[in-house]
Amino acid sequence: MDAQGRGRGENIDPADQWVLNPSTGEYELRLSPSAPQSPIPAPRGPRNAGAGNPRARSASPDPAPERPGRGSAGSETPGRDVPPPRRRRGAQEEPPAGRRGRRPAKKPKKAKKVLLWTSGTVAFLVLATGVGGYLYLEHLNDNITSVSDDGAGTGGFKKDQAINILLIGTDKRTGSGNEGYGDKGSEGHADTTILLHVSKDRSNATALSIPRDLIVDIPDCPTEQEDGSQKVIPGETGVRFNTSLGQAGRTPSCTMRTVTELTGIKPDNFMVADFNAVKTLTSAVGGVPVCLGKDINDPDSHLNLPKGTHRIEGEEALAFVRTRHSVGLGGDLSRIELQQQFLSSLMRELKSNDTLTSPSKMIKLAEAGTKALTVDSTLNSINKLKDLGLELGKLNVKNLTFTTIPVVDNPAEKVKATVVLDESKAPQVFDLIRNDVSFTEVKKKQKKEKAAVAARLKGEKAPASEVRVRILNGGAPAGSAQSTLSWLQVDEGVSKSENAGNAPAEAAKTTLEYAPDQADQARRLADIMGLSASALKPGESVTNSQGLPAMTLTLGKDFKGAGVSLTPPDKAPDDIKKSTADKVVCAE
Repeated sequence: MDAQGRGRGENIDPADQWVLNPSTGEYELRLSPSAPQSPIPAPRGPRNAGAGNPRARSASPDPAPERPGRGSAGSETPGRDVPPPRRRRGAQEEPPAGRRGRRPAKKPKKAKKVLLWTSGTVAFLVLATGVGGYLYLEHLNDNITSVSDDGAGTGGFKKDQAINILLIGTDKRTGSGNEGYGDKGSEGHADTTILLHVSKDRSNATALSIPRDLIVDIPDCPTEQEDGSQKVIPGETGVRFNTSLGQAGRTPSCTMRTVTELTGIKPDNFMVADFNAVKTLTSAVGGVPVCLGKDINDPDSHLNLPKGTHRIEGEEALAFVRTRHSVGLGGDLSRIELQQQFLSSLMRELKSNDTLTSPSKMIKLAEAGTKALTVDSTLNSINKLKDLGLELGKLNVKNLTFTTIPVVDNPAEKVKATVVLDESKAPQVFDLIRNDVSFTEVKKKQKKEKAAVAARLKGEKAPASEVRVRILNGGAPAGSAQSTLSWLQVDEGVSKSENAGNAPAEAAKTTLEYAPDQADQARRLADIMGLSASALKPGESVTNSQGLPAMTLTLGKDFKGAGVSLTPPDKAPDDIKKSTADKVVCAE
């Protein structure tokens, strides 16, 4: 018996108690005279008095809150609250006695619904409207489990910045019915991992899958213990990525650090789910449609489906995302593609009107999602999840790209069991994400400020011999300022340059600051070094060692070496395998 019917002798679907109020456009908690009282506390008197009349007020200046199971004054049935009769749609509300009538208020915009999705194993919706909705969110708040990010993240996503969320599906055996999955006695691995990057303007997103058998270096991981103390878990070199979680006491924060070490991208937040998540969430949404290009009968994952289209949920959905021996080449990379197809279908299902306009599905998803997730400590409340959901909800599925870190078979193995980075392709994929470049063609309206930045590279360029610049190391590898100085003077003819040592503070990006009368010099140096327009910073000149005005070149953490262009790519290469969430793909 669920919480909604506990102690009443019957199950009551909480979604059936929420209805759309046509006059406000919001979902409200409504209880019929014959229905058992909801265990969710009713709003306090002044806000709830006269459910059919939002402006009605209680005579008591500070009424006590109504409690489930107790009758209101004037109830027809003891122990039950009876809402006032509903007005006909479009009928004008009658003013309370002793008060002059008011003009009908303008109809508010349609209620906002919040869509929050995570990885191929996690997705849920949060409904938050009206006072009753607030109380329900407090109930959902208690469902959330969080653990410390141990300083491995950025401190949480920001609404005005690009967002990077690390989504982790673990194979830990938790919950009933999962005895046949995962490794017996294991604390769980990072079995399915996706780095979700959402662009700053929310026009596109990239979901980057990280193979569990990718050979990586796991850094030392400072980790908060149950008693509040800190313990540094030693790192390892040349091990499987999936051991970054669960093994040797590693928590999701260690997986975060491993991803940062691997990609150069620091996640803002993480979300973790186990086997139960995919079962409960797919059932809550009413099943997910999938397409099979052939019959599949995999005794290892327990998936047995004929060729064609199917709507799957619960155990069958879990079997689908875990199968690998019967698809593609039978390895983990084939399973990753299957999971990406599943997540694409799930996204389409969640964005469909059938889900967004169904209070029943919305609440079931909210219940299942908050119970299925473990999040980091900076994302540990419904309000924070709601804010994240609002940002993710702006995405169009046609601009959500799924791809996998480019890898090759491990050349050190005779029997191929693991993979290593494809050094010719993987760095470019990481650069695209770091520089917020879409993997799909997105039509954007060029804003005035973007046009102004691009204009910095346009115009005359001074001769290299007239470029006067001071070079600072602001986070680049040691010796970068000196090697760049030598390269500029010997190879590029920038003789009026000098090494000014370390910058006062570290910088993520390489920048060139210059005065207005040095713009032609800045354009020449940008051309030589491959600096983007955004790296040029109009400002002031500084005095060099000879007492003459000079520009300031600060080499940031993105600096890759003298002569290596710092202009980010503007589109994904054609040979990177990818798919978008709006496309239906049949598993083969």
